[in-house]
Amino acid sequence: MNLKEIDNPLIQYLLHLGDNALILGQRNSEWCGHGPILEQDIALTNIALDQVGQARNFYQYAASLISEITGEPTTEDSLAYLRDSWDFKNCLMAELPNGDWGHTILKQFIAAAFQFHLYKALESNSNEQLAGIAAKSSKELSYHLRWSADWVLRLGDGTEESKKRMQEAIDIIWPYTNEWICFEDYELAFLGDQQNDIKKNWEDKIAAVFLEAGLTIPSDIWMQQGGKKGIHSEHLGFILSEMQFLQRAYPNSEW
Repeated sequence: MNLKEIDNPLIQYLLHLGDNALILGQRNSEWCGHGPILEQDIALTNIALDQVGQARNFYQYAASLISEITGEPTTEDSLAYLRDSWDFKNCLMAELPNGDWGHTILKQFIAAAFQFHLYKALESNSNEQLAGIAAKSSKELSYHLRWSADWVLRLGDGTEESKKRMQEAIDIIWPYTNEWICFEDYELAFLGDQQNDIKKNWEDKIAAVFLEAGLTIPSDIWMQQGGKKGIHSEHLGFILSEMQFLQRAYPNSEW
């Protein structure tokens, strides 16, 4: 299945949205059984489940469109398990290693702050199926955003050690944040003028939480990008080798 030969902005956008959700969910699921306290371990695991569910919705829609175009059966599973890293369109930040709890919380907050406002904008999209998926997802993202923002405040405005670790996490992760708001053509086809509002709302939310937490946004740094075009770090390869092993080792297996 060579998706690069399918010149369809909707399919490309659905894959981008699904890939972000899937890779974020895969990373968050790595915390299952390893969280700092049981309640938060369960909370992050539930967020991971939400993200995988969102990925399924985007993949199912994309698969139906791909099947219509190619005449070949395509499913959500084949999109998740049978594509190589260069076919994935997730932002680079999603595939970064979890690091410590502060790193994971920060990544989740930055992603949720963007996705919440993105899905809210997409709720009014003329494509009813895309709008429906966005409406369902935005309800979940309201919790993801509130939960992660609370943790950023708790750690940033906590002990000297927790504040130090959060600032270190920002310095490491911030170079990967700008890719969220550097929109590709396949995104702009469905966002239009809303891109400016999404960007401003995201920036305002980040700035407000960081200010309250006493955290500083780095300035004059090089911003990484390329994930939306299929140019990824080595981290995605390791994620996919683990996630896709059973399907590739035992093709067409079913439970």
